[in-house]
Amino acid sequence: MECISVFDMLKIGVGPSSSHTFGPWRAGRRWIAELKENKLFTSVISIKVDLFGSLSLTGKGHATDIASILGLCGYDPQSIDVALIPEIIDQIKSDKTLLFNQELKVDFDPETQIIFNREFKEFHPNAITFTATLADDKTIDSTFYSIGGGFVVQEERKREKKKMEAFREFPLPIQKASDLISYCQQKNKMISEIVLENEQSLQSDAEINTRIQEIWNVMLESMYTGCHTEGTLPGGLNVRRRAYDTHKKLIGDSTYNNPTEWIEAIRNTEVKFRQILKWVSCFALAVNEVNASLGRVVTAPTNGSAGVIPAVMMYYMVIENHDANFDDVKQFMLVAGEIGSLFKKGATISAAMGGCQAEIGVSSAMAAGALTELMGGTPEQVVMASEIAMEHHLGLTCDPIGGLVQIPCIERNAMGAIKAINACEMALDSDAANAKVPLDKVIETMWETAKDMNTKYKETSEGGLAIKVSLSDC
Repeated sequence: MECISVFDMLKIGVGPSSSHTFGPWRAGRRWIAELKENKLFTSVISIKVDLFGSLSLTGKGHATDIASILGLCGYDPQSIDVALIPEIIDQIKSDKTLLFNQELKVDFDPETQIIFNREFKEFHPNAITFTATLADDKTIDSTFYSIGGGFVVQEERKREKKKMEAFREFPLPIQKASDLISYCQQKNKMISEIVLENEQSLQSDAEINTRIQEIWNVMLESMYTGCHTEGTLPGGLNVRRRAYDTHKKLIGDSTYNNPTEWIEAIRNTEVKFRQILKWVSCFALAVNEVNASLGRVVTAPTNGSAGVIPAVMMYYMVIENHDANFDDVKQFMLVAGEIGSLFKKGATISAAMGGCQAEIGVSSAMAAGALTELMGGTPEQVVMASEIAMEHHLGLTCDPIGGLVQIPCIERNAMGAIKAINACEMALDSDAANAKVPLDKVIETMWETAKDMNTKYKETSEGGLAIKVSLSDC
């Protein structure tokens, strides 16, 4: 039974896409490790990158080429100064050389050595092949698949599962929501407590707390940055940042100097129904505007859906519970991560495999369940809220205009956050024993829907809004 940690589902990275940016970036670093393990790294004199399927069709808009280069350079997406990315890429294009893993200078012209292939590999729509020419003129290659949420695998992973961190074992193995509920009932514990018990088998409480704090810091910073940055997003669609304008109207004359003081300032603003809707939408928009501009966000479970979970967590902190603290954040993230892992195991979190239901739908389900536990819901109500949220995202297509994670992606985060809050309230007002649709059945249905969905609606920009609205219209 596959063991997926909360920290597999919530990863710090750089936008705009977890599968098309973060994944290829991590694949490049994985390839470096592979070459070093085989003692071939120092023999490399030239590199070629082939992008296939969805990685190719929307690669430019998702900065897949840029991410591939940064991965080959050995940069860490968690720590790189994102402001330096344009300078790094421009230098490589100018010199036509790349400092491989910051160690070895190799020939590399992005214009000719990154190749966009329309061909789809059978294993997964998001495929990237790295080919190295060695000093003896021999070539070697490795193919990686970016399967959503920054997860990267090779076809050989089942044969080599003993080497793979993903195949650790939890003391309380969970494959389905029914397993999770069973443990809660047996142990008389909340979902977050069951998840924490599993996480404690991998690392200490101090490490868990540190990592969750780091995740929340990035989420909060992305909301803060997005709300305080005006202008137009890059990429050619000329999308004006909206979080700045909305935030300016909502925050009024409040003064603050950092994100912590900002939270207190928001708590003192007017909170009628319209303002609550606007604040939640503003938080979600802010994160994904940062994401769309190659900023740092947290996959939740993907970059394209990175705004839903922080927006709902922020809603709880500034609207529902002014005394909310790190313990609430920790509880929320533990539940959200576990709900996300259920979808990862039973369906997919890759838009290239399942459309936007696999991104916004899953993030909304994660947020709905997490909020429900914070609001005092039972484990049964938690999974009910997650089911409600996903049920009303089933069949949602992925059709980004120009291959950019902007339209309709940014707005969808706001809608997913609002739906999550609504699903939470519906579950809290219900007796979960009367629920007609189990979460496991919704996950199964989502996967069947994904398999039946036409490929042009799966992050290829070959259908829907992507072809009805062109760059010239914008």
